[in-house]
Amino acid sequence: MKNKMDIKSLNMEELTAFVVGLGEKKFRGKQLYEWLHVRQAASFDEMTNLSKEFRERLKETCELVCLRQVDVQISAIDGTRKYLFALSDGNVIESVLMRYKHGNSVCISSQVGCRMGCRFYASTLDGLVRGLAPSEMLDQIYRISKDIGERISNVVVMGTGEPMDNFDNLLKFIELLTDENGLHISQRNLTVSTCGIVPRMRELADQKLAITLALSLHASNQKKRLSLMPVANKYEIHEVVDACRYYFAQTGRRVTFEYSLVGGVNDTDEDAAELSQLIRGMNCHVNLIPVNPIKERDYVQSDTESIQAFKAKLEKNGINVTVRREMGRDIDGACGQLRRKHMNIES
Repeated sequence: MKNKMDIKSLNMEELTAFVVGLGEKKFRGKQLYEWLHVRQAASFDEMTNLSKEFRERLKETCELVCLRQVDVQISAIDGTRKYLFALSDGNVIESVLMRYKHGNSVCISSQVGCRMGCRFYASTLDGLVRGLAPSEMLDQIYRISKDIGERISNVVVMGTGEPMDNFDNLLKFIELLTDENGLHISQRNLTVSTCGIVPRMRELADQKLAITLALSLHASNQKKRLSLMPVANKYEIHEVVDACRYYFAQTGRRVTFEYSLVGGVNDTDEDAAELSQLIRGMNCHVNLIPVNPIKERDYVQSDTESIQAFKAKLEKNGINVTVRREMGRDIDGACGQLRRKHMNIES
């Protein structure tokens, strides 16, 4: 399997060159690309306008990445669907479909596990296994689209893993996802989340893409961020916020700050005042997230009163802020919960 070509991770030019290398005509590259990214074929046998000989050759030389659905939980409250997919090496990953008035949004994973160790994500409890290939990131979207029989219009790279820790594959994924010959999702409809790997954030800014960058900030000062997010040992909070300013300067795209409210930890008036000071004058948006309690940690969600008071304080300081609507709360909606449950059953 190792020496087989992962053709779903190739762009049109690379795929065409590969096909020509197999002795086929150039136009076969476009046909194959369409089967992979528009029709989202799950097997070579589905590719009926390719000759049988060519399909056999593809089976011999190529790997066709196609995730297998292991489980799906559907929320009775809002129709959110939480998927568990198996990869060809036996690992499992999660993806979430959220239905909004403006269209279907899918939250995908970028790694198997995560090495960042953020305190309130179940996905970090078992560490990093490996990064996902561009094809494995894409196919989460393709399988969900096939499952519901509807188009996906928005993609969020905010599931398990740190996208900036899988940087080259992330860039290739973005190229394929937004390619006009494929699914052709607008860059503006794509959000990439990071816990704050500063050099990669600046590198991404230099790509001058039209995607939204979301920073998992979760604290108003360095000391609190250190207690919640080990990455703060390497990148100090002001350094991370400066990288966000740089991202806006390079791209003109407003940055989103994700802020999980943990009861009694980072939800005080003082925190709101400090946060306002930290991001003052930035073209940004703060997304307040009532934290999902996970049984392995003792964090509790802020009460409604504290959440509203925090929001009001930020607004008073002229900061654009919303409280994230909780989706799929009656299922294992939080990052890494379903995968972890599955792993515990398996072991």
